[in-house]
Amino acid sequence: MNLRDLQYALALEKHGHFSRAAEACDVSQPTLSGQIRKLEDELGVQLFERAGRRVRATAAGAAVLAHARQAVGAVDDLVRTAEAGRDPMRGTLRLGIITTLAPYLLPSLLPASQRRFPEMPLAISEEQTVRLIARVHAGELDAAILATDHPAEDLATIELFDEPLWLALPVNHPLARHDRIDPEQIDPAELLLLTDGHCLRDQALDLCSRSQDSRRGKSDLRATSLETLRNLVEAGYGVTVLPEMALGNARANSALVVRPFRDAAIHRRIRFMYRPHSPRRTALSALAEVLRAALPEPLRGK
Repeated sequence: MNLRDLQYALALEKHGHFSRAAEACDVSQPTLSGQIRKLEDELGVQLFERAGRRVRATAAGAAVLAHARQAVGAVDDLVRTAEAGRDPMRGTLRLGIITTLAPYLLPSLLPASQRRFPEMPLAISEEQTVRLIARVHAGELDAAILATDHPAEDLATIELFDEPLWLALPVNHPLARHDRIDPEQIDPAELLLLTDGHCLRDQALDLCSRSQDSRRGKSDLRATSLETLRNLVEAGYGVTVLPEMALGNARANSALVVRPFRDAAIHRRIRFMYRPHSPRRTALSALAEVLRAALPEPLRGK
């Protein structure tokens, strides 16, 4: 067994197709297929089910591949530790960021990072929370910028800032007459939500859980972006919870209003999450300082 064969197996699991996995590994399909068979023979267990052109891991294979990800990630950390020993602020930093934050944070973070660390370019991946955490575990990312209320216990964190949450309403909504909103005032049947997998969806549901028990009605409409939610609110279709950086020009929009919550502590906490023994810890700490300085003024002290 060697590291290369584990990498082939992980690529096949990811792509679910021999030719695409071979292309990703820059080898021929017969080479990859032969090495996968060799690995299965060596381990004495079938790792993959072949169903026509599609391939998927068996139950035993999934358990083996979970360990393979750890092994490949550990070797990657070893190499990157050696590189960081030469200069921790050189070399690409692979950074994940949740989709509800990336469009608003990256336009200020990227140029600030480039100016401060010209020898450390950022390679950005924009995905949902669960996928980003899995990629950090696997060593595919050095860190991820997340807003989950439940950090993974086996990952280290650097807290970055707290971002207040606001309620967006149609301009003629009864709650628009209030200067501040109590969560108990929100009717869950009117609450527009993101699709499953977005931590902001869970935070919005938790925030409104103290009101009516029913979550039927318009909350069944699940959008894939905050912009979609905001446009639906403008059209009078319901209400939604928006983080402060996503408000944009909402305050000047005549079709909707945004209101803060009465409890000023209602926010989402933005943080780096990374493997505890990552060789890029020094770089992440330095990047955290640059990120905070690049924030809009109202968020810098939060």
